[in-house]
Amino acid sequence: MRVSELQTKDVVSILDGRRLGRIIDIEMTESGQISFFLVEPKRFLRFFSKGEESKVSISDIKKIGEDVILVEIK
Repeated sequence: MRVSELQTKDVVSILDGRRLGRIIDIEMTESGQISFFLVEPKRFLRFFSKGEESKVSISDIKKIGEDVILVEIK
């Protein structure tokens, strides 16, 4: 699966069902493995609202479906 395919999916927490946003970037190790995904919250008025990106590690991902990526972030 390509990163561009992952960027079209919503990231959803399995703990509370909250939509965290979409993947906007990845960070890789020097060996080429993905360390974590950077998720930007989805906002209606992006320019006027302030939001922090969150980091989702590979170990936090529980399931990648057709439309969503389910994560468990404590």
